Amino acid sequence: MVSMKKDFMIIAGPCAVESKEQIIRIAKSLKEIGVDVLRGGAFKPRTNPNSFQGLQDEGIEYLLEAKKVTGLPIITELLTIEQVKKYGNVIDIIQIGSRNMYNYELLKEVGKLNKPVMLKRGLSATYNEWLSACEYIKQNGNDNIIVCERGIRSFDNSTRNVLDLQAIPYIKKHSDFPIIIDPSHAAGNNYMIESMCCAATAAGCDGIMVEVHDNPSEALCDKDQAITIDEFSNICNKIKKIREINQFWY
Repeated sequence: MVSMKKDFMIIAGPCAVESKEQIIRIAKSLKEIGVDVLRGGAFKPRTNPNSFQGLQDEGIEYLLEAKKVTGLPIITELLTIEQVKKYGNVIDIIQIGSRNMYNYELLKEVGKLNKPVMLKRGLSATYNEWLSACEYIKQNGNDNIIVCERGIRSFDNSTRNVLDLQAIPYIKKHSDFPIIIDPSHAAGNNYMIESMCCAATAAGCDGIMVEVHDNPSEALCDKDQAITIDEFSNICNKIKKIREINQFWY
């Protein structure tokens, strides 16, 4: 089972699984960098119904193949109780997306599993609402919860969302849950990812989750926020140096 007992977790991969060859190719590259967990969306809850909705069950199959080839644990979003029952025992970390933070029946279902669950903060959720959602999982027997700050809605439409770095010290003060930062969905622009990863690391987060693609301009999903493998490797090197400094602060 994947554990958050290590000091810092690096999660990376494409927004969506596009083919078996693609996800295995990216997984191999990320493995070389030292990534801990491979991310990839199989079921994509898109605002626009005409947008790419993911490969669905086929995407899960390809993720499992990438895991078999590289040994990397996998995280992916499950949207329904039926999907949890079908795939909950084969996915290493189950992601509950921001749209489903208030889906209490789904939260109760993942609470029945002996499996890490990453709960993303809702688009406009308060800290209390977010932590209360965690309780639905915890009270059903599963306290292996990771919370993920992925940006919240703002009045400014210059970026996709606004990354709330204050969430890091708040969550650490008011809960025992590790907090992962997702700068990709917060920024929506790839040129901001490095700065936000470094800032979040300096603020004391427990890990990052970043969308990485081997050809971002051709990505089928969220290509504007995807970064290249080389760019991500550079970010990982900078994060390592920041964490060396952090040991004197935290």
